[in-house]
Amino acid sequence: MEICAEYLRVFLTGGLLCLIGQILIEKTGLTPARILSSYVVAGVILGAAGVYKPLVEWGGAGATIPLTGFGYALSEGMRKAVDQRGAVGIFTGGLTAAAAGVSAAVIFGFIFSLISKPDGK
Repeated sequence: MEICAEYLRVFLTGGLLCLIGQILIEKTGLTPARILSSYVVAGVILGAAGVYKPLVEWGGAGATIPLTGFGYALSEGMRKAVDQRGAVGIFTGGLTAAAAGVSAAVIFGFIFSLISKPDGK
């Protein structure tokens, strides 16, 4: 029963973030690219302020997989690197924390580009 409750929390968290994005698409003149970058910036700001961490603990992957989670990972990596290395951590922490996710996206994107046939328009 505990696993069902966890799945429900993940679904609700991710669904709420998607709902906010959909409302922004439909009710504002913002382009999807601006909304996506705003999500990353919001994740950084909320992570730096300590507001996003409780959401990650409660919602799990529903909070870490969307772009706000990427921003949160950047801010957490930077915070940890500053604690360990000082001012140099400002420049290295975010990249180190997000390296695995970015590498996976590049590798999977490359693999799928090799096996799929794009339809030129």
